[in-house]
Formats: sequence, C-alpha cells, structure tokens
Amino acid sequence: MKTQVRVRWFFVFLVGLLISCRPYAGTLPDFTKLVEDNQDAVVNISTLQRIEGRRGQGQRVPEFFRHFFEGMEDHFDTPPRDAESQGSGFIISRDGYILTNYHVVRDADRILVRLQDRRELEAKLVGQDEQSDLALLRIEASNLPVVRIGSSRDLKVGAWVLAIGAPFGFESTVTAGIVSAVGRSLPNENYVPFIQTDVAINPGNSGGPLFNLDGEVVGINSQIVSRSGGFMGLSFAIPIDMAMDVVKQLRETGRVARGWLGVLIQDVDRDLAESFGLDKPAGALVAQVMSDSPAEKGGIKAGDVVLEFNGERINRSSQLPHVVGRVVPGTEAQAVVMRDGKRVTLKVPVGELPEDGGRRSRDAQVETPEVQADPLGLTVEAMTAQERETLGLDHGVKITDVRPGPASRAGIRRGDILRTLNNMTVDDPESLEEILATLPQNAWVPALIQRGENPRFLALRVDAEGESGSKE
Repeated sequence: MKTQVRVRWFFVFLVGLLISCRPYAGTLPDFTKLVEDNQDAVVNISTLQRIEGRRGQGQRVPEFFRHFFEGMEDHFDTPPRDAESQGSGFIISRDGYILTNYHVVRDADRILVRLQDRRELEAKLVGQDEQSDLALLRIEASNLPVVRIGSSRDLKVGAWVLAIGAPFGFESTVTAGIVSAVGRSLPNENYVPFIQTDVAINPGNSGGPLFNLDGEVVGINSQIVSRSGGFMGLSFAIPIDMAMDVVKQLRETGRVARGWLGVLIQDVDRDLAESFGLDKPAGALVAQVMSDSPAEKGGIKAGDVVLEFNGERINRSSQLPHVVGRVVPGTEAQAVVMRDGKRVTLKVPVGELPEDGGRRSRDAQVETPEVQADPLGLTVEAMTAQERETLGLDHGVKITDVRPGPASRAGIRRGDILRTLNNMTVDDPESLEEILATLPQNAWVPALIQRGENPRFLALRVDAEGESGSKE
C-alpha cells in the first residue's frame, strides 16, 4: 500500500512539474496553412548574362581540353558564353510587381520568372538598389497571387519564422527556424539592419520571403555567413519595412535617395569612453568630418560622440548609418553629441548620399622638421604637401619611428598620421610638443590617427611614474 501511495504522489509531482514548465514547452507551430496560403506567390527567378569572349596570348583551346587549362585563361582565346544564375522572389502586387535581391539579377541580359502554375514569363527590371541589395521586377500578367506584407519593427528575438524559396533550384522549398537577432550589421553593409535567423538558407533562396506565424512577409532572405559555402546556422534577411520604402522609391523614380552626413565613425570601447567623459561605452565616435559635408555645416566635429540622432538612441556606431540613411535628404535632424565631456544638441542638415561616398580632398600645407615625442615613444615629422593632398588632410604629423611606450601599446604604427591628441589638433611637430606638455597623468586620452584612408581613435595614457598603458 505504501508503495502505491509513493507512486501516486510521484505522478502527481511529475504532472505538476510539467504544468509549471508549460510556458516554455508549448506545442510546436503548424506551418501547413501558412505554406498553402503563400507558396503560389513565391517565384523562381533565373537570369542569363552574355559573357563576351576574350583574346589571349595564344590560340583557342578546343572545348574538350579546356578543363585541363583552368586558371590559364589569359594565355588562350576564350569564346563568348552564357552565364546563368538562379534565385527566388515574391509577388507584391496582382499586376505583376516582384521583389528580389539585387545580386540575383545583377548585370542580367535576360530575366525569366517561373510561376507556381509552371508559366515562364520574361521580366522587366523596374529598378535596383545595390546598397540595400534589392531589385524590383515586373511581369506582364494580372490577377496574380500576392503575399501579405507585414512589419519587421515588432519582430522579436526567438520568434518563429519560415522561408520559402528555391535552394539549388529545388522550387517551393520550405524551411523554418527562429529569429536569432535583429538590427545586425555586417561588414561592408552600412545601410541594412539585418534580421539574423537560423532558418536554413542556401544558394537559390536569395530574394525569397521570410514569413512570421501570421503569414506576413517580415524580411527578404539575402545572405548567409559560411565557411563551407552552404548553410551553417547564420542567415540574414533584409527587414521588410526598409524594403518597402525602397520599393516605393523605385516605383516612383527608379532610384533610391538616402540620407548622408559625411562622417567616418568608429565604435567606442571602455577606455575611449573614459577619455571622452562617458560613463559607459556608447555612441558613434566621429573620426573624420568630410569637407563641405552636411555634418560640417551642422557643426559636427571630429571627436564628437553621437549619442542620439533624429530621436533614436545610438548604442553602437553601426546603428548610425542605418538611422541616417532612413532620413529624407534635404531635411533637418537633431543630433545629440558628447563634446568635451558635455552633451551638446545640434541641428544637422541631412544630405543625399553621393555615388562616390562623399570623399573630398583638402588643400595641401607646408612641411616642418622632425621632432622626438619622447613621452609617447614617437618620432614625428611634418607631412609633405603631396602627402597632405593625397590623404586630403590639412593637419597632422607623420610617425617615422615608434619605440616602446604608450603609443606602441595603443597600436600606433610607423607611417600613421597623428591628427589630434587629447582633442587638440596636431598641426605640426611643434604644436605636438606643446600638447605633450599639457597631457594629464594617470588618465586615458584620445588620439586620432590616420592609417591610409582610414581615420581611427585610440586611447593612450602616460602614468606619472613613467609607466605607460594603452588600449585600442
């Protein structure tokens, strides 16, 4: 009897445990209705590009032997050929507008769209935007099935999402997963705050839709991070809110206009935060302000840390291009910056991102003699007029030697240009000597250096006892 009682109480305990865990162990979603309602609006896109032949240094190689000579094409004549690629897309209007990735149709001479009813229609390129990797197509058809456009603003990490596409040409392939992160920045992708998921995405999925559980499109599957070339759990989608803004501009004007400030920025680490008077690492540190740029006209200076822009808080530097890019060019935005340890509010005109990235050259200056900067462990000399003109700098000194000390530990290298130190402009070697005499002891100070075309702040410190520390 006692054994039966113990068993009974064990089962009661087990049921109670399962009930208590239920909020985290809900049933898995059923995607069948979602797929049935939306798969007809997802299309397969194939492109054809004519590659012109090239005349080499020798004679043409017969096709039968060509694979023996891979990598030696410069030595032989190559005939014209057709290059094909495949991707996905989805229909956003009944009269034939289709959204896909720019890289799916880039440089295509012919674009074919295959519908779920097996029709193949040639598509016209309405417009494309390389910065956001989006392209808008149109086919001549009517009463087409369409997707429902949702919003990516309220998308939460951990939410279920589903993708439909044609990986490796396998049409109408469905994969599912969860949102891994939002607002993710990728290298060389300045204007897209990507949605990161663990949905299986492979070549051919590009341009296909990402759905939420309500059957609404919240993103466009764009790229993966992989060491093998195949799916490894890191997939990235373009937020649909941003995509539909691009679609609107492409339909109206055939091009996309983005906001632009004309600054080069970097992240703020702990020691840079201390050197700029911040209580924690935050914001976008302005390393350079382009000449005659909107930022210069609005009063932004190198060394400012942008904490807010257009009402949005900037926690990391990668957020600023996303926020600025969404501002309509020609309007004015409010920027809150940290300058000399104080919060300053500025009214900044927002320009339009130019095709050349907005780089401007500056007037050349005269040169001055070489000087030892012993407290930092540096030897510096003035830049030549040609160096100033090439780099587009109107101030700074060239590092000719780096010895053990604060500068070397901060990562300063021979050949770098030292532009500012402790927020004071280094015009020439003599001005650097004056600045060195005012440096505080036992405190981190910011140093702005230029390495090639890239400006960057470093934090360095000279201790009162002569010991030095540094941090990039």
